[in-house]
Formats: sequence, structure tokens, C-alpha cells
Amino acid sequence: MKKLIFLLAGISLFAAGTIEGEVQRQPVNISAIIMFLVFVAATLGITYWAAKKTRTAKDFYTAGGGITGFQNGLALAGDYMSAASFLGISGLVYLKGYDGLIYSIGFLVGWPFVLFIIAERLRNLGKYTFADVVSFRLKQGPIRTLAAFGGIATVLLYLIAQMVGSGKLIQILFGLPYSYAVIIVGVLMIAYVTFGGMLATTWVQIIKAGLLLLGATFMAFAVMAHFGFDFEAFFRKAVEIHPLHEKIMEPGGLVSDPYSAISLGVALMFGLAGLPHILMRFFTVADAKEARKSVFYATGFIGYFYLLTFIIGFGAIVFVSTNPEYLDAAGKLIGGNNMAAIHLAHALGGNLFLGFISAVAFATILAVVSGLTLAGASAISHDLYANVFKKGQISEKEEMKVSRIATLIIGILAILLGIAFEKQNIAFMVGLAFAIAASATFPVLFLSMYWKNLTTRGAVIGGSIGLATAVILVILGPTVWVSILGFEKPIFPSKYPALISVTVAFIAIWFFSITDNSEDAKKERELFEAQLIRSETGIGAEGASKH
Repeated sequence: MKKLIFLLAGISLFAAGTIEGEVQRQPVNISAIIMFLVFVAATLGITYWAAKKTRTAKDFYTAGGGITGFQNGLALAGDYMSAASFLGISGLVYLKGYDGLIYSIGFLVGWPFVLFIIAERLRNLGKYTFADVVSFRLKQGPIRTLAAFGGIATVLLYLIAQMVGSGKLIQILFGLPYSYAVIIVGVLMIAYVTFGGMLATTWVQIIKAGLLLLGATFMAFAVMAHFGFDFEAFFRKAVEIHPLHEKIMEPGGLVSDPYSAISLGVALMFGLAGLPHILMRFFTVADAKEARKSVFYATGFIGYFYLLTFIIGFGAIVFVSTNPEYLDAAGKLIGGNNMAAIHLAHALGGNLFLGFISAVAFATILAVVSGLTLAGASAISHDLYANVFKKGQISEKEEMKVSRIATLIIGILAILLGIAFEKQNIAFMVGLAFAIAASATFPVLFLSMYWKNLTTRGAVIGGSIGLATAVILVILGPTVWVSILGFEKPIFPSKYPALISVTVAFIAIWFFSITDNSEDAKKERELFEAQLIRSETGIGAEGASKH
């Protein structure tokens, strides 16, 4: 079997990471397929229930604003914890040890920032999408267009990565052909979003998050039970077995220079705060208090999950790396390092538990792509069609119809692109999605809420420059310029452009705003006080629907 290319250095290990490289179909896993069919049946039942409750645009986009903080926190966790982050981080720990924990923490650092800086004001100012917030006091047309195109670009990059990942994952876990897996994922995500809207998508994410946390908890506890829950004995055994020995307990093996460490941290923190499918979830709760609760719970669930992946990775060192059943002729892990958690599931619970973890891994992809699809459809229907083309003169019925058409188009496009990119190196796409979110979406969103002098000109020009800088630096960096285009040396030396592109975006937005002395700019600055009052008090904010 050809080894999977390892999800290295955070580019493809972001929250919606991908399974990379050539893979070989495995024997059909009957238990995994049965468990997955049970999950699909349950979620389709939820979609049928949600469809009967989805009658207005608010129901479709935000589940009527009636999701509780706890439910939304679990759904946020479901949106953020992908199959590849589960398999990839545990594989990273299996290969490098302590460095895997650093990456786990990296995925978590953005959540407290979202809790204290973004969540409350976003909920009070917005209606359906983050573009509602950005355009609160700025010109609707150019601002919504910029926000929508940045959001759609992020969503499509994520979707391609997820669809390719789903095909590779199903080849490994279920033994199904690649194209079948991509089509199954695409059809199901279209069904969830088209008929059930945000309500169905939310409950798919909640169920998936619960199953993933349950499975990971069982694996971690089963591992520790072998050592009487003595962590010192557990880690000592792992150090003894691993080829690197004590070095697996030392940091710095993956990100060794200060620039890369800081730039990766900037991308993880600010990228999270600019992801459209994450930001959209804050409009599903009743008020700012519930929005804060959502982030609090999500932070707890995600932090707990990534601690479990650390134990799972070290558990794989102990129970998998020494078992010839899971090694090929060269002594490497069958299927590559990403399979560490899957092999550990079999070692701990046999075929039945292997089937459960395999089904959960597939379910995680379904949940993530559903959230992405809804965010993309909302950008097209609400931001572009309803507010830019129709200038707000549109009925709810017509807007929902456009949303469902957009969902169908995005779904079909995702399937076609997923099949087209099967043999391509798509690792850079997730890194590029995070870079766009951090460099284009986040600076405009943040300054629109906190800086009085922001103007439409500054936001549009500065956001566009941030977006262009991120894209250009990713293309000129080692991931694309060397690995994909085949040049000997990269023009931009680092894989991580965020530190530069985010800085450029903020400076450009500041400069083009303070030099804007137009009449429109003066009016936009005057409106900041009214916006500030609403953002801090919630007076005039959208409430939950009453059914």
C-alpha cells in the first residue's frame, strides 16, 4: 500500500484538514457501513422533522434563533472538529510526540478571542451572515460584495478539501470507490441544507460531535486503563518504544523558527474569527448571552477533544507501533500515520469499535460540509442576490428559493470538483482558506465593530489587498511553488503567510480609511455611536422566532 502523505505543519491540519496522497481500497467494512447507514437514517429523519419547521428565511438561515447556548456550543464543536483533524493530529502525535500537543493547543487559541472580542457584538449587530455586521454603517453594495466573495472563496476551498478528503477516507475505511464516496457526501449535504436548513444542519453537527467525543473518550480511557491511569508510566512506556525516545517529549520538531510559530498562531487565531460557517452559528441563538455561552461550551468541548487526541496518539505508539498486524513489510504503519487512531480503535475494541470510529469519521465530514454549504448559499442568496442585486426589495419566499437553488449549485459543484481534484495535491487549499479568512474577512469585521474611523473605501481596498497578499504569498511559498509547480526554490520562503498578509490588511484598511474625507465617510463615522450602543446593549437586535 502506498503511504498517505502526512498532514504536515498545519497547512492541511487546520480545522478542516484533508486526507492526502494515493491510497489503496481496503476490504469492505460491513460493521462500519451498517453504523454509518444508521447515522444517515437518523439524520435524514431529523431533516424531515426540520423541514416541517423551516417556514421563514430566519428559520432557514439561523434555525429561527432558537438554539440554546449549550446546543450551539456542541454544534460549533461539530463544525470545527473534522475527521482529518482527529486522524491528522493523533497521527502527528504518533510521529512526533509532544509537538502534536502544541498543534492541538493551536487549534484552541482562537476560541477565547472569539468569546471576548467577537461573539457578543456579532450577535447583536447581525441578522443572518457576518456581512450584515460589516455593512451595518458602511455601503451595502461594495461591502457585501467583498464579504460575500471572500466567504465564498473560503467555503469552496474548504469544500474541495473536504470532498477529496471524504473520498480518500472512505477508500481507506469502507472499501468503497472514491467517486461513490464523493457523490454520497454531496447528495446528503444537499438534502440536509436544502430541506432542513440550519435546524437540520445544527442537529447533524450536534449528533456528530457527541459521537466523536464519545468514541475518543472511550479510546483514551481504554488506553489509560491499561496503565491504571498512571500517566507517568504511560508516557515512560511510549518514550521507551518510540524510535526518537526522549525527543518525542521535546518541542520544536516541526515549527522551529519564531516567524513560523507566530505566523501559524496568527492564522489559527484570526482565521477562526473569520470563517463564515463558524461566524454564522452565532445568529442561531436568542441573544448575546447565549452567544457567549456557545463559545464557552465550544471551547470546553474542543479543548477536551484535542487532549484526547494527544492520549490517542501516544496510545498508538504503545499499542500499534509494536503490533506487526498494523505494519507493512518496511515496518511503516499500514495506510500511513493518519491511520494511527483507526488502528488503535481496532486494537482496543476489535472490528465493532473499528466500524464505529470509521462511521464517526465519515459523519464528521458530512457535518462540516453541511455547515460550509449553508454558509456559501447564504452569501449568494442573502448578501449578493437579496441585498446587492435586489437592494433588499425581495420577499422571504423568493430569497429562500434562491438559497435552495444556490445550495444545489454549490453541492453539484463540490461533487464535480471533488472528483476532478482526486489526484491533485490539495493540501494548500485549507491553508489558503484560513489565510483568506484571517487576512480579508477578520480585519474588516473586527474594525467595523471597534474602530470609529473605518470607511467603505478603507474596508474594500484594504480587505482586497489583504486577500490578494494572502493568495500571492501562498502561491509563491514552498507548498505551491515547489511542491505543486515543481520549482527548485520558493520565492516566499515560509508556508505561513498570515503574519505578513494580516499586517498588510490592517495597515491598508487604516491608511485608506483615514485618508478618506468624502461626505459618505463622514456619515459612516457618525453612525458608529449608534452601532456601538446596539453592539453593547443588544437594543434593536434580532430576536428568536416564535412558532
